[in-house]
Amino acid sequence: MQLSQYRQARIEKLQKLQALGLDVWPRKAERSHGIVEILKANAEASNEQLEAAPQTVSVMGRVIAIREMGKSVFAHITENGEKLQVYFRMNDLAEPGWSVVKLLDIGDFISVTGPLMRTKMGELSVRAARIQFLSKAHLPLPEKWHGLQDKETRYRRRYLDLVANPDVIKTFQTRSRIITGVRRYMENLGFLEVETPMMQPIPGGATARPFVTHHNALDMDLYLRIAPELYLKRLIVGGFERVFEINRSFRNEGVSVRHNPEFTMMESYAAGDDLRDVMALTENLFQEIALACGGVERPWGEDAAGQPRVISYRAPFRRLAMKDAIAEFGGIERSRLEDPAEIIKLAREVHVEDVDKKTPGLLLGDLFEHHAETSLIQPTFIIDYPVELSPLTKELPGNPAFVDRFELFIGGMELANAYSELNDPVVQLERFQAQLVEREAGNDEAMLLDMDFVKALEHGLPPTGGLGVGLDRMVMLMTNSASIRDVILFPLMRPTVKGAEGADEDEEEG
Repeated sequence: MQLSQYRQARIEKLQKLQALGLDVWPRKAERSHGIVEILKANAEASNEQLEAAPQTVSVMGRVIAIREMGKSVFAHITENGEKLQVYFRMNDLAEPGWSVVKLLDIGDFISVTGPLMRTKMGELSVRAARIQFLSKAHLPLPEKWHGLQDKETRYRRRYLDLVANPDVIKTFQTRSRIITGVRRYMENLGFLEVETPMMQPIPGGATARPFVTHHNALDMDLYLRIAPELYLKRLIVGGFERVFEINRSFRNEGVSVRHNPEFTMMESYAAGDDLRDVMALTENLFQEIALACGGVERPWGEDAAGQPRVISYRAPFRRLAMKDAIAEFGGIERSRLEDPAEIIKLAREVHVEDVDKKTPGLLLGDLFEHHAETSLIQPTFIIDYPVELSPLTKELPGNPAFVDRFELFIGGMELANAYSELNDPVVQLERFQAQLVEREAGNDEAMLLDMDFVKALEHGLPPTGGLGVGLDRMVMLMTNSASIRDVILFPLMRPTVKGAEGADEDEEEG
């Protein structure tokens, strides 16, 4: 059948329901309990116990299965990824209840009222005495036995994905608990949650290409933030001691299994702290979140031999200098990474783009990405970054070519980024100016000059430890999800060929 035929058949049933005198689009559902609540409260109750202490409940849900047996009908309704059986018997239902049952389709919403019982098979059920019709599904749900498998459809029509694949609901319930856990962890450490602008006159805080919009009343261009960093540090200048923000940020860049243009971060700043303090905060945060998700040992995909892989989030995490990581995972003699000529040669060997336009420090970043990044499965802090890669970071004592920064890698991807924050306004201005030179040379991801931020530093920023954590990727790890699209409810998708998502009227039901 074509979707238009399914729709017509269901609309005819809706008209028959209206002919029974029903309000087929009621304003409110009869409900005394949720399905999850009923299942949890009665998990151990036998049928004898349910009969001895009768419980009458009213419960709402979407119909996901119907099985007719003469004058009886068994159905399953679902809520929040959990299902409950309903037992309809013709003689139990007040009119027009049985007529309503016979007009139900999979996908409809109903409310049923009746006592709890267990069937001969031991399944907890509601023995319906009354049914309230709530909403007619004009279109069918995905075929029940195989669920919704096509990833394009799953991401584009997440509402169908959630109905067809209960594990997806559990993933997003876990996501919510993770974000709540991060917030609670930071608040327990004395951090104050704040909000900073999502539209900014100068995008800053990261090297990335921003989205641009225009404010008509002020006749000015604005940028969706690529990071909240510079505003949060302004708050430290203003006198806040510890601040954090769980924020949406936007980067006008490619889409991949680990990148979405709109993403969620937690970013924090603590006056008086340095990188070592932030390391302790970060590894304890990940350990606590892992414990809340079921344990410090968490599954993560498969290794090269196809065997299940396990990541341990037990603190402390490994510390590894960037050069040491390149040498270890690239099989490169460590001394070669001290010679600029050898660094250039190594970059050419792996076909790094624009070698002649880059400094040795930038090339070290390319070599690290090529040789080491995807090999860092267990939690590892990569430290000692070249200054060219970190315009907002303090230099290492006695080594001005490198800075006091870490990136945390887990599962072969970056999860967190942290600095001992640069608070010298003269040096910061020089760094911004160096970034402008890069922009003029064609790097449209280099930072713009934010003179107001420099002025803020001139008023005094105390020693500060800053941290950014990618929460989407944290959820990927904790739920063993291979793609960032699996943990973002509505990921950005390319438009369909017809130009309008959901407009495929003649698509066949699968």
